Amino acid sequence: MTKDQKVVAIQEIKDLLQDAKVVYVADLDGLNAAKSSEFRRQAFKQNIKVKVVKNTLLQKAMEQIDGVNFSEMFETFKGNSALMIAETANAPAKLIKDFRKKEEKPALKSAFVQETFYVGDNNLDTLVSIKSREEMIGEIIGLLQSPIQRVVSALQNKSETAEVSTEEAAPAVEEAPATENPETPAAEGEAPTAE
Repeated sequence: MTKDQKVVAIQEIKDLLQDAKVVYVADLDGLNAAKSSEFRRQAFKQNIKVKVVKNTLLQKAMEQIDGVNFSEMFETFKGNSALMIAETANAPAKLIKDFRKKEEKPALKSAFVQETFYVGDNNLDTLVSIKSREEMIGEIIGLLQSPIQRVVSALQNKSETAEVSTEEAAPAVEEAPATENPETPAAEGEAPTAE
């Protein structure tokens, strides 16, 4: 690889990393071409960008990123490395875990998720269990809606009870004159009507 090609490759990696909030580095070594293609296809379906990179170029690109010090991940940059970028925090971890149901690889080397570094494949289950932003928002909305739903339900039940009470009271009032005896003498002070 020429110096110019390296500069271009570093820039491509930097472009991927620039605003990334979820960065995984995985080991795809040992996957044949067909399995590697299948892994990439599944990643694409889940909106995960996968790029096989040279470790030295990845490290140089990460060193040039402002605002994040990726140095904790550098020790894992050995052998074959694939850079995985996603929007959802746990998507790459789930992909790796699902793929490993049939294969020995890929293995997690390191990850940067929600401003925290995870080094080593032993963190895969932890990363799988991280809730995505959308999942957390959904849970928060569910928690907030729960008391509101109870209040609305209580108000609806109260208004239904009030309507039932009003409906029950109305026929009783209408029936009251019908139960009066028509032969009842006129109240005092009323003049009898002439026939």
